[in-house]
Amino acid sequence: MRKKVFICSPFRGDMEGNAGKAAAYSRRAVEEGYLPIAPHLLFPQFLNEGIEEERRLGIAMGLELLDGCDEVWVFGEATEGMAAEIAYAAEQGKEIIFKETEAV
Repeated sequence: MRKKVFICSPFRGDMEGNAGKAAAYSRRAVEEGYLPIAPHLLFPQFLNEGIEEERRLGIAMGLELLDGCDEVWVFGEATEGMAAEIAYAAEQGKEIIFKETEAV
């Protein structure tokens, strides 16, 4: 069974560009033998990031997915949303690994 890794990377701002980067980080995880969990690639398909209530819902559901992960991989400079994910992961005792973004 593959270890599950939560992909923690920027999304807001350049959402299209950041989604592409998150997809590349997810691919990297697969190539290294992991199962990537990247809620910010899934939830914007049906939740509107521009509506604060839906954004909060997406973040909350992402944290539920994080609970089932073995590790959290952090890419790039932490945004507000990422900081919340990192803090939650630390509270849950998850292993947090800061990854280089140049390899993507």
